[in-house]
Amino acid sequence: MTIRPATAQDWPRISALSELLVHAHHTYDASRFIPVDALPGDVYAARVLEEIAGGRGTVLVADVDGSVVGYVFAGIEAESWKELRHQAGFVHDLVVEEGARRGGVGAALLERAVEWFTVRGVTRVMLWTAPQNVQAQRLFRRIGFRETMIEMTLGRR
Repeated sequence: MTIRPATAQDWPRISALSELLVHAHHTYDASRFIPVDALPGDVYAARVLEEIAGGRGTVLVADVDGSVVGYVFAGIEAESWKELRHQAGFVHDLVVEEGARRGGVGAALLERAVEWFTVRGVTRVMLWTAPQNVQAQRLFRRIGFRETMIEMTLGRR
């Protein structure tokens, strides 16, 4: 397995994997998360590419024998007085295809994202995870992440 920056040839695969991510979250809680038709893979990819072009992010892929089996989208977020926090690296998305899970792909992607932040002088790394995504939470804790906030949503019509 090789962890490397995404290339132009990787974006169709990243787009497809992003739809798995959006679908999974929408399945977790359809009143909180948008459906795939609201954020199809090509739109997701275009928005992420804007972040990268603006110098605010990176996408690293896990390549196994020439096939992308996962990716991490990470970016540097400015200090936020509203969130009561300093500048932070933020792991926006971590996706590993089902058949490649539990083989170290997610951990390798996360570790490389943390290295990307470290090289840029970012000392705090944050992420969000859905409460239902227990498998991912185990990985995040193993890497050293700890819980600091709980998001709560009130839907009103």
